[in-house]
Amino acid sequence: MARVVLGAAVAAFVMLVVGFIFFATPLARLSTASLDAPQAAAVQQALSANLPKTGTYHVPGTDTQAQTNMYSRGPIATVHYNIHGFAANDVSALGMGLVFNFIIALLIGAGLIGIDRRVPDFGSRARVAILVAVAASAFTHLGEPIYFHHDWGHFIYLFIADGAALAAAGLVVAWFLPRSRAAPAD
Repeated sequence: MARVVLGAAVAAFVMLVVGFIFFATPLARLSTASLDAPQAAAVQQALSANLPKTGTYHVPGTDTQAQTNMYSRGPIATVHYNIHGFAANDVSALGMGLVFNFIIALLIGAGLIGIDRRVPDFGSRARVAILVAVAASAFTHLGEPIYFHHDWGHFIYLFIADGAALAAAGLVVAWFLPRSRAAPAD
């Protein structure tokens, strides 16, 4: 178990590096559209005037016939809204992010420990970890453009970024797991 904890710690840092590459470099701009300053100010003012609290809003919603009709005509938006501002490059999130990554890596390790006798070699464990990472990332991100008709580009980017981080964590944890002998044949 100590090897899994050590592996999870290393994996958490690797996930942070992968996340940095995808989300803290100019590469991140590939996944979002941008506005010029006057447009951004106008949208920010409209959000402030019309959204009462922090939350995720579907605009328009589908709770009334009038909004359902507006939804079918478009345009539509899903707005992740935070009423409070914070620094654009807020590094305070890194500590909590590292803890979050560590917990995710521990869960990956717990899953791999559960199959370690049946999947004794690194290559097989790595394959399992990568396939689960791809499946988890696909399920988490690719449903948005399918079910909510959101733009594919942003969610494919998130799928690739998170799939890479989860796969890297899985590889690190799989490498740290003790090598074991296969279970005896039945």
